[in-house]
Amino acid sequence: MESVRIDKYLWAVRLFKTRPDAVDACRLGRVEMGGQPVKPGREVRPGDLITVHTDDLVKTVRVTALLEKRVAGKLVAQYLEDLTPPSEYEKARLRRQEHALNLAASPLLRPTKRDRRLMEAFLEDVKRSASSPAAAEK
Repeated sequence: MESVRIDKYLWAVRLFKTRPDAVDACRLGRVEMGGQPVKPGREVRPGDLITVHTDDLVKTVRVTALLEKRVAGKLVAQYLEDLTPPSEYEKARLRRQEHALNLAASPLLRPTKRDRRLMEAFLEDVKRSASSPAAAEK
């Protein structure tokens, strides 16, 4: 085998979870060879450099061997060389952390049943303390 379709290769080396995901990434211009976006049918050969843009990461790999069938995660290193700089992984990790913190910090649009009950209890306490004679004297 001299060459393989790029969408098949990206799926086989587990850069994408499904082959349609790899096809979509190619069609959307998120996969490049030589700085140029590629179509899903582009053939790859050993030695080719592939750049894949995902949500968090820009991953660069060199094709070391070809395959058409998906392999176990442990065997992927035999078929590609990861050239992505460690700083890129660090940036991606920080982006994911920041996103998680933003989600945790933002209030939910709708309170849960427990939250609603706590708010109602709090408001009842506020009403009771406001209507008590001790509150009127202050």
